[in-house]
Amino acid sequence: MSEVRTVTDRDDAPRGKAARAPSLWLTVLSLIAFVVLIALGIWQIERRAWKLALIDRVEQRVHAAAQPIPAPVSWPAVSAANDEYRHVNVTGRFLHDRETLVQAVTEEGPGYWVLTPLQRSDGTQVLINRGFVPSERRDASARRDGNPDGRVEITGLLRITEPKGGFLRNNVPQHNRWYSRDVAAIAAARGLHDVAPFFVDADAGSQSAGGPIGGLTVVRFPNNHLIYALTWFALALMLAGRLFVTFGGGLFRRTRFVHEPAGGPDAAARRTGSDAGTIVEQA
Repeated sequence: MSEVRTVTDRDDAPRGKAARAPSLWLTVLSLIAFVVLIALGIWQIERRAWKLALIDRVEQRVHAAAQPIPAPVSWPAVSAANDEYRHVNVTGRFLHDRETLVQAVTEEGPGYWVLTPLQRSDGTQVLINRGFVPSERRDASARRDGNPDGRVEITGLLRITEPKGGFLRNNVPQHNRWYSRDVAAIAAARGLHDVAPFFVDADAGSQSAGGPIGGLTVVRFPNNHLIYALTWFALALMLAGRLFVTFGGGLFRRTRFVHEPAGGPDAAARRTGSDAGTIVEQA
């Protein structure tokens, strides 16, 4: 009579050395990382839905018929979510002697936005971004013919103030260096009062001959959230695969059987190595 014992590929490990199990902390961190990656992917899907809704809302505002700017009583409630990029119109008289040049880079090249206060009949003032001028025309005397003196009607897009400055560059009012359209800071530097907390980007139809180039507002929102989501999910899938190989691979390892008659010439053999199979022991 013989006793038959089967061995699997695990028995290939050298004698006297137990297989090392993964560290508990490594396992916990891997599981946490998997959960975080899935959460990031879901968050990017939600961000994509929000961005698509934003783009649709802005498109509707930009192409809607122009409406008067919000009344002064509602100015404190004006916000980016509810009002930015609304198609608006406003009438008044330009205060050209208080214009402000803000550095800009546009499709026309580097230069400046020309922000000029518009004095309205009710005494309030609105900053108008009349458009772009290249560096060689930054001096107001070089474009005097393009500055209308009388009452004008401006049509354009309502924009929210840009406080403090541009990317890595702060406004320096005392040196008349401006990198963003900060309404409050410009109003203080130019001695303006009762100024709307927003400005208006004039469209191309509002520009005058010889004046700044209007209608250069860029309405574009990057929407790469689907790519980000797929990236996070792919990383989570790769991590899950690694965890499966580490902890679940043994379920699918092949077991090989070799039957040898008791008392045969190899009955007492103890085979080791990559082709190790059944070890048959004498009863």
